[in-house]
Amino acid sequence: MEIKKVVVIGSGTMGSGIAAHLCNANIPVVLLDLKTEIAEKAKERILKSRPPLLFENSKINILKTGNITEDFKNVADADWIIEAVVEKIDIKHNIYQKIFQNRKKNSIVSSNTSTIPLKILSQNLKSEDKKDFCITHFFNPVRYMGLLEIVIDKTYSENKIQLLKNFCEKILGKGVLICSDTPGFLGNRIGVYAMQVAMTEAVNMNLSIEEADAIFGRPMGIPKTGVFALYDLIGIDLMSDVLKSFKKELPKNDAFQKVADGIPIINELIKTGYTGRKGKGGFYRINKNDGKKILEALDLKKNQYFEAKKINLQINKMNLLELINRNDKYGKYAWSVISKIILYSSSLVPQITEEYNDIDEALRLGFNWSMGPFEMLEAIGLDNFFDKITNIENNNFLINLKNKKLKKFYGQRQKYTNIETLGKIKKSVIKIDKNNSAEIYRFNDFNIVEFNTKANALDYNSMDALKKATDKPLIIINESMQFSAGVNLNYVMEFIKNNDLKSVEKFIKYFQDTCKHLKYSNKPVISAPSGLALGGGEEVLLQSNYVVSHTNIVMGLVETIVGLVPAGGGCKELLWRWTQTEHAKKDPDFASLKVFEIIGNAKTASSPQEAKPNLFLDSNHEVIINRNNLFSAARSFITKNPHFKPPQECKFKLSGKNVRKKMQKILDDLYNSKKILDHGMIVGKELAYILSGGETNLQNEISEDKMYELELNGFMKLIETKQTQERIKHTLNTGKPLIN
Repeated sequence: MEIKKVVVIGSGTMGSGIAAHLCNANIPVVLLDLKTEIAEKAKERILKSRPPLLFENSKINILKTGNITEDFKNVADADWIIEAVVEKIDIKHNIYQKIFQNRKKNSIVSSNTSTIPLKILSQNLKSEDKKDFCITHFFNPVRYMGLLEIVIDKTYSENKIQLLKNFCEKILGKGVLICSDTPGFLGNRIGVYAMQVAMTEAVNMNLSIEEADAIFGRPMGIPKTGVFALYDLIGIDLMSDVLKSFKKELPKNDAFQKVADGIPIINELIKTGYTGRKGKGGFYRINKNDGKKILEALDLKKNQYFEAKKINLQINKMNLLELINRNDKYGKYAWSVISKIILYSSSLVPQITEEYNDIDEALRLGFNWSMGPFEMLEAIGLDNFFDKITNIENNNFLINLKNKKLKKFYGQRQKYTNIETLGKIKKSVIKIDKNNSAEIYRFNDFNIVEFNTKANALDYNSMDALKKATDKPLIIINESMQFSAGVNLNYVMEFIKNNDLKSVEKFIKYFQDTCKHLKYSNKPVISAPSGLALGGGEEVLLQSNYVVSHTNIVMGLVETIVGLVPAGGGCKELLWRWTQTEHAKKDPDFASLKVFEIIGNAKTASSPQEAKPNLFLDSNHEVIINRNNLFSAARSFITKNPHFKPPQECKFKLSGKNVRKKMQKILDDLYNSKKILDHGMIVGKELAYILSGGETNLQNEISEDKMYELELNGFMKLIETKQTQERIKHTLNTGKPLIN
């Protein structure tokens, strides 16, 4: 049996998200609801979604809509029927009765529930039907969250498990964990518990919500949203419903029960319509003062909103041992939260899973944690943990570890998949070199560089690692959420603050030299990006010999937003790609004008499919839907190209002043319509000078080094200006652009 057609019943947030992702995988899908109009509106929401649920909007064409009365016949030839209706058991039971009366033999039927146990969902099913019924718990948003929990019991067909797991892993790109029928399964059981602990401990220790979110975030390897802001994002009322389900399903002596009620103010927030971002606000809200939007945070003691404070913990890198050993309230809070998460998670092995690392993977894939509870324990160190912990009574997992007197205990990572991943092979690699921004690994006959700064922002050390690693074929890849958000602007601004422009110039020149070295290295350089690849991150991709791109990627040269121009070869490389098009062969100014538009407008692409029309990706790339496959695909390129030869250096013929006049006309129109202001005009002119080739004409040939020189000069002119510095500071402080 193959899965060639899917029916999704229920077109709410989850149903429409699942249907959209099936479209991404080119699987024909029928989306049904009570009325066809409801499903049609869901289709419209998919097209308008931000971030986009589709790789490209044309994918929607294989989605059909209908209603559960007239169009239920679609179930008859579906290979997989997914129920995603409201979390009410009587409604679900009625749907199942209708499905099993109409489905074809051996088709798979599943529920997307996150709260109702499998035994309750299937209690009215015949024994024969139970073999084909399971829970498929997708995480929201479906396109972006890697985790899929398949919940089964002993009646489920072994063949069906494998069929569904393989389909969801290979075709939908999911990290598939097979779970037992326990409350919250794996991800939510630990993830929601962790949120509740973080919240209640913050109240117990008199931390503000901004302080708690600052610690229960990047310093712990958790997304920067934190806990209170995450509550707002999910919906405070929805979280309240989830917790009621846990209270009902979990034993009274389960440690979760101690934190399941949350904090008293939650009920008051829900009553007054402060349910989070979808309501009037929540723990945070946006208020207007003199026409300006101000982020306000709730003071939990006073029950009043005040302007949110930015908390500077002076932490540059994640280091759990340093964090929990801090002799301040932040260290005490971090230890209290982390220790409770480790204690609770370990107490559930083997009750909810025999593979403790599956819990880690559930948190990685479903909550975007950089390490799960057991990896946290390994990172802290067993001796350090047992020295600090006071009570591990009745926790057999920890008692066994302590009795064995091990220094390290963590076995194989990512046991849930047979794919050879970066996470798996890191256990067997040789560490060649390491600095504050990157690590170099040697694996057999090639090297790996993994960036490890905040958002993998690039600095001198990042470039140094890349340059050193090209003695062998090189794969640039990492496990974090972002490939690289670009050049580290904090790093650059430190030089500016010290009036040290020479060091800025030296760094940008080294960035250029490194990128050119990557492009023309005698050994192939393969980049395997996922997440953000912006600015300098995109310039590394542009000058790699091959790119293996995950489908969830945001690419673009966005330097103009902060008043700069791409200076690591981005202008040069994108211009070269456009000069090779048929349009450019007929019109010598076409490429310059096209790249002027793309970079000037800081265009981005939210998928490889969107990236191709802008030539952020050229023909030397492939697209991977399952992030776990990035490493093996990159390695495969090395294997298949034993006689690799670097490309020839490119030469440009550009029209200089002639095309600059056309660019100036574009800038004048933008300025007159107030789409750009004074500094936007200055930035635009610098970009125009670079992309026109400077003082040249079509009879002259411009070398690649000359283009690098034009980029560097333009960058340095702009970084010296007060207006660009103001843009950078504003973006660093607020995360938003400044138009000046």
